[in-house]
Amino acid sequence: MPTSLHHRAIEHLGARIVAGELPAGHVMLAEHLENELKVSRSVVREAVRVLQSLGLVETTKRVGIRVLPADRWNPFDPLVIRWRLAGEGRGGQLRSLAELRAAVEPVAAELAAVNAPEELRRELVQVSHAMRDAGQAGDVPRFLELDIHFHSLLLTGSGNEMFANMVGQVAETLTGRTVHGLMPDHPRATALQWHVDVAEAIATGNASAAWEASNQIMRQTISEMEPTWKNQPRVFVPLQER
Repeated sequence: MPTSLHHRAIEHLGARIVAGELPAGHVMLAEHLENELKVSRSVVREAVRVLQSLGLVETTKRVGIRVLPADRWNPFDPLVIRWRLAGEGRGGQLRSLAELRAAVEPVAAELAAVNAPEELRRELVQVSHAMRDAGQAGDVPRFLELDIHFHSLLLTGSGNEMFANMVGQVAETLTGRTVHGLMPDHPRATALQWHVDVAEAIATGNASAAWEASNQIMRQTISEMEPTWKNQPRVFVPLQER
């Protein structure tokens, strides 16, 4: 099946569900989706399979494709994050992501200072210096590319496979902030230096300094982003019975 058609169907339906255009409980029929999207049944079937894996819909025999409530969605999936960042709930999504990163990244930096391979330590230092250059030059696309790479190295360098699996979420966060105009063309000099400080602390095995510099980055990020989520309600997910 053509990848572009598959991708278009997923994006069209997923974005509408997350935006609330297709509310929880809404039922769709495969044949209607074929006509609406101008795609084959196999494309619809595959798109629905992906949306099911994200917790956005469920299929019921003789009923159709039912939209599920937000507390059933997978909040860690990069696609769900991207769609949330594109909608009215952007502030709340940014808050959740910033708080998650603040809890994880300083610890990841601390662990990387102890566990990261030498090659990764060297690469992290190189990337941090290139980030500083791109930030000072106002090269936004290059800075975004390096920023994603820096934080991906940080998470994977921790040696914790669960931290490493947050790379996609962090990439979507940084991309979303840039795409939606929430990143300055010239990042603060202090933030640029803190990235260098994290990298150099990891390179020299200074775990406490790595934690401190990473924590400074996240504290400043939260401070800068706080206005975007002012008055946005928090999400309290009900406990699922096991």
